[in-house]
Formats: sequence, C-alpha cells, structure tokens
Amino acid sequence: MRDQIRSIEEDAIREIGACGGGKDIVESLRIKYLGRKGVITELFKKMGSVSAEEKRDIGGLINSLKEKVSTALNEKMALAAHSAEESGRIDVTLPGVPGRIGRIHPVTKTINEISALFISLGFRIVEGPEMETEHYNFETLNIPLEHPSRDAFDTFYLSFEKKILLRSHTSPVQTRFMEKNKPPFAIIVPGRVFRPDATDASHSFMFHQVEGLVVGENITFADLKGTLTTFARQMFGKDARMRFRPSFFPFTEPSAEVDISCIVCHGKTADKRCSMCGGKGWLEIMGAGMVNPKVFEAVGYDPVKVTGFAFGMGVERIAILKYGINDIRLFFENDVRFLRQF
Repeated sequence: MRDQIRSIEEDAIREIGACGGGKDIVESLRIKYLGRKGVITELFKKMGSVSAEEKRDIGGLINSLKEKVSTALNEKMALAAHSAEESGRIDVTLPGVPGRIGRIHPVTKTINEISALFISLGFRIVEGPEMETEHYNFETLNIPLEHPSRDAFDTFYLSFEKKILLRSHTSPVQTRFMEKNKPPFAIIVPGRVFRPDATDASHSFMFHQVEGLVVGENITFADLKGTLTTFARQMFGKDARMRFRPSFFPFTEPSAEVDISCIVCHGKTADKRCSMCGGKGWLEIMGAGMVNPKVFEAVGYDPVKVTGFAFGMGVERIAILKYGINDIRLFFENDVRFLRQF
C-alpha cells in the first residue's frame, strides 16, 4: 500500500502541474482526488484492511498525500483566478477603440437645409404645438365643417367632444402667429404632422412639413414665384425649372400646385423609362398661393391693407427627390444600413 500511495502522489502532482490552469480543470482534479468518491478518499476506506502495526504509518502517509494534493490544487486555483483577473483588466496604456460616430437623419438634414435657405432670404423659424384645436387647425384657415378633412376618419382626434386633435398640417402655427404679431413678416414653420393614411411606399401616418408665410403691403404672386424659384434652384440645382398649376386650397386664393423639372431627365425628354418622373418631365414638390382674405379676417387683419402668400411642402417628399429614395418607410424603420448613407 505504501507503493500505491507513493504512485498516487506522483501522478497527482504531475497531473496538477501539467493542467492548463483553468478553474474548471482544477475543479475536476479536486473532485478526482479529494471528492467523496475520489482516489484519496478510497485510500482512507481501505484502512480497515491494514494491520494494527502499520495503521499509524499508513494513515500518516495518506494524510500527507491529502495535504500535498490540497496544497497543489489551491496554488493552481489561485493562479487560475489571477489569470482571469488579468485577462479582464483594462490596460489604460493601450490606444482606445474609437466609437462609431452617429449621423444626422436625412429628414432632419433636409429640414436644416430648407430652414437655412429660407433664413438666408429673410425668413425666421416659428414653431407651435402638435396637439391642436379645431379652431386653429380648421376654422381660422377657412376650412368649413363639411370639408372631408374634418371627418373623424380623416383626422386623429384625441377628444372629439372637446375638439382636440393632432394637427394635420403646420398651418395652424401661421394663424397663431398672426394673432400675436403684426405685419410685415416672413416666417417658416417646420414640424411633424399626423394624418390617418394607410402606410405604403408614398404615405405615412406621420410625416414632416415646412410651411411658409409672408405678409405685408403690396405682396403679390410675383413675390411668391420669385421666392419659390430661388428655393428650387438652391435646393435642386441652378438648372431647375418651375411650373405653377392652378389648384384649390381653402386658405389660399388663388392657389397653385408647384412642380419642378425632373432632377433625373431634367424634363428634356419624354422618356417613359425615367425612374423619377415616368416620362412626365415634372415633379410636384409643394402647394402655394395668396393668403385667402377670410384667413386675414379670422386673425384680425384688414385684407384691404395687407396681402400675403403661403406655401407648404412635405419634407420627406423633398428628401426623396433630392436623394433618390423610393420608399418613405425607409425614413422611419431605423435601419442603420440605410441611415449610414447620409
């Protein structure tokens, strides 16, 4: 039995010394030698067959073996713990890993470009609440009660009884501003608007608008055309041409839909293969017109003394045309692969 103890000691010390030092490996060796069914435990169980004369010496040898193996395992476990600590420690002398820098969202970028352009023309930015009343969203803008947009299915009403809703355009800010300010002035109103449209490639229940309003004495449609032509050429290039088509809006009279020449084929050909205009040569970008006298009366202005023009554009529409995007939903899906392009 003495030879067996000596052999077990040699094997245990050699095996513990040769192991990689991982905590799991050291623990498996502890179980192998010191566990309830371990090699050394089995030696103690055999003490019953040892003669009385040798029991003291054999018992001492087994206790010495257990102590040596325990010491070796503890040292290995301490080394494993130290290695784990070192591997998790940050070396502050190493160069840092640069973080990924975010980018401005294309909608925000477009709003900033539009705002900067109109500020250079003498406009100032005005903002207002997204939660509106029927009075400002419809009535002050000459939108009658029977107008389809005032139907409960065409507006996000927060309280139908209290006539509280999410604004469907940023025009209410214009009448709010006119109630508290006297002309002359030139303002733009950027912001989010909400309409219960079914979401598809060209529609969203939430989108952004920038509306403009200029009021003063002797403001004419020529001022409107000159302002918007300057905007189009700075936003889409000096070769951009504009077209005004007669239209109808309750809050402007006369009113017009404003188109620009296609930014792909430049409207020079009737190529049906044009991916942007489909051969029409023109792209609609906004609505505009001279402020309806009834709007001036609603805010306390004398329509005989002052005139003005207003316009409104969808920011996503401008961004789609400017950057060649084919689906409005891409703006709001937060796919970083799309956003990293801007």
